[in-house]
Amino acid sequence: MTDHLAARVAGVVGPEHVLRDADVKASYETDWTRRYSGDARFVVRPGDTAELAESLRILTEAGVPVVPQGGNTGLVGGGVPRGGEVVVSSSRLSSLGEVDAVAGEVTVGAGVTLARLQEHIRAAGWNFGVDLASRDSCTIGGMIATNAGGIRVLRYGPMRAQVGGIEAARVDGSVIRRLPGLAKDNTGYDIPGLLAGSEGTLAIVTRARLRLIPQLAGRAAALLAVDGVAAALGVVSVVRAHAPSLEAAEVFFADGLDLVLRHTGLPAPFPDRAPCYLLFECAARDDPMGELVGALEAAGGFEASAVASERSQRARLWAYRERHTESINAEGVPHKLDVALPLPRLEEFEACVRGTVKKAAPEARPILFGHIADGNLHVNVLGLAADDDRATDAVLRLVAELGGSISAEHGIGVAKTRWLHLTRSESDIAAMRAIKAALDPANLLNPGVIFGKQ
Repeated sequence: MTDHLAARVAGVVGPEHVLRDADVKASYETDWTRRYSGDARFVVRPGDTAELAESLRILTEAGVPVVPQGGNTGLVGGGVPRGGEVVVSSSRLSSLGEVDAVAGEVTVGAGVTLARLQEHIRAAGWNFGVDLASRDSCTIGGMIATNAGGIRVLRYGPMRAQVGGIEAARVDGSVIRRLPGLAKDNTGYDIPGLLAGSEGTLAIVTRARLRLIPQLAGRAAALLAVDGVAAALGVVSVVRAHAPSLEAAEVFFADGLDLVLRHTGLPAPFPDRAPCYLLFECAARDDPMGELVGALEAAGGFEASAVASERSQRARLWAYRERHTESINAEGVPHKLDVALPLPRLEEFEACVRGTVKKAAPEARPILFGHIADGNLHVNVLGLAADDDRATDAVLRLVAELGGSISAEHGIGVAKTRWLHLTRSESDIAAMRAIKAALDPANLLNPGVIFGKQ
């Protein structure tokens, strides 16, 4: 059956774009975290929407499940096969439309990487509202499917807010096409908004109409040492009120900074070690340094500070936050718990979470950092086997008790299906299952993702 099916799909996409060799498939079968992997029946790389839609029709007719995959930079196992599915890669859906300078929009293929998009639109004087460290690998389709967030959400919103129109292939081979998209269109359900965050369970995005933002040349950053989360939240509140140009507000802690200094060789940012650190960046057409400094003076409440407007100096300040991930990975494969808390509960969560982890798994070591203005903390747990969920269970239950979300921006994937009920009600889940059943009645699109095995 596999030989016959592969031959039929090869007749649509070309034999060279149906990958069956084990060594060639390998990079599509394990995710970025190295915690999730499986065997793909084969990998398909369609070259356009028509090829993808026809491939889906053939696979659905045969009753074969499909896993959509973009840049394979996901962190919850939602983009790799679990066992026997066909992987449909968007890597060849790489069209880049001309920037519409009047609308401030561009239409691009789902397989375009974020870095390639940025290069394309910056040449025309524009920028994009979402930026991620995985920009060289992550793709627009995958970012939409996971409703990617990143460091600029406080100013521009997550990926869903950047999508003005969409084209996507349904499991039966039909195509949803809402392109180019209109700023005002109240003719029924918001299909682009529905597909954003659906993790490839409803349809496969093929192209998107993206909203762009002005390219802002003036930038200023500040790194602050503060006494704890309560003080940090106080500073953030005042800076947000006094600096309209604020684009990023990040937080990390002493143990994470120690890890970064050890693995990177960077010098300590300040002579004295502090419990907590804040990193701000403002962006405007002109230099926003005066606005940022004025906001910091109004806020007070910090023990030490460093500011920078020149690119290399800003990069030096950002390195203390951005190099957390590589430093954590250098210690082992972490359990990456991406959670969100109501801002009034963030201090309580940070005060409790390390003890919660230690109580559940004494050998575990949690390292925290995140996007403080969004209430989003990344709890990275080191020292546990890949299948040891003691710390995960304890942390996610603490999040639920405090009224938070078990996934702020990574999605549910297969990693968090067991805990979905903690922060989504029975009615919520029933409504989502109904939507899934309506668009994918045979459960062939990314089966097992979000809801678990059915």
